[in-house]
Amino acid sequence: MSYSVEGRRRASGGMLPLLALSTVAEYYRLPWKPPVTAGLLAANTLIYLRPAFIDQILPHINEVWFNPNLILKHKDLKRFFLSPFYHLDEPHLVYNMMSLLWKGIKLETSMGSSEFASMVFTLLGMSQGVTLLLAKTLHVFLDYERPYYNEYSVGFSGVIFALKVVLNAQDEDYTSVYGIIVPTKYAAWAELVLVQMFMPSASFLGHLGGILAGILYLKIKSSSHSGLDPVAMVVKGVTWPLRFLSSMVRSRRRRISGRGRVGRGPGIWRCQSCTYDNSGWRSVCEMCGLGRGRGNGWSVNQGQTHSSWSSDIPLDELRRRRVERFS
Repeated sequence: MSYSVEGRRRASGGMLPLLALSTVAEYYRLPWKPPVTAGLLAANTLIYLRPAFIDQILPHINEVWFNPNLILKHKDLKRFFLSPFYHLDEPHLVYNMMSLLWKGIKLETSMGSSEFASMVFTLLGMSQGVTLLLAKTLHVFLDYERPYYNEYSVGFSGVIFALKVVLNAQDEDYTSVYGIIVPTKYAAWAELVLVQMFMPSASFLGHLGGILAGILYLKIKSSSHSGLDPVAMVVKGVTWPLRFLSSMVRSRRRRISGRGRVGRGPGIWRCQSCTYDNSGWRSVCEMCGLGRGRGNGWSVNQGQTHSSWSSDIPLDELRRRRVERFS
């Protein structure tokens, strides 16, 4: 888990021997010992314990809290990259490391150490970046300043949630999440909700950022294999919260019961296929992707000029375009 500073205080729970015993038992039975997973476990544990030989070079936890406001205000990359490796107390550390132990062994064994290491550090940057973007978006559009933009949090769980998404992406089986049976591929979403219900001090935005980072990583990997432009996929993926909230704001201003629009200036046209109101500057419908051409689109302020459904696009194709537009 990632925890906010308000909810937890550093304490000793005597759980580190349990982590050590579990790690030794898991590695003892393996014919090949995954080194990257072991290194991540060791790094997180050593940073928490702060032994004398590294204590002087390690920043204090107060210097690395993940805080969106401070990161953006001071361009503080130390908080951005180091906060996942810090934990508040032993239960926090042990819970995260036990989860990392299981997921890391499975993924590293299946994909190899070099690819696994690359994926972990990619997911670390992506999960932190998505969380930062979500916090800034909520602050700008919904004025959520205190709950998320100025929240302090630490922990490796954003990366762990991303690893869970990658691990379960192709699994068609079912699994138990805190006693609730759910499809395995959606286990991360179920855990996101349940963790927040039972542990309100957990960082909801950090966990959500990890899940979205995992989904984005899979999309980029899929697009690179299919020949699509991975840079375009990254841009589209990381900016979808902005596009989604922007469309909600526009929709609230424009529509009454899903259709029509309160009087505004000229330059708005409505798509014949999906009835979405688009800016006059756009030549393609923002909702379904249909081009604005003869017979498609009219000015809302000038009234409806065509009352019949004139699109030849099949309904399934229209749905597919809508899904792709916001995926």
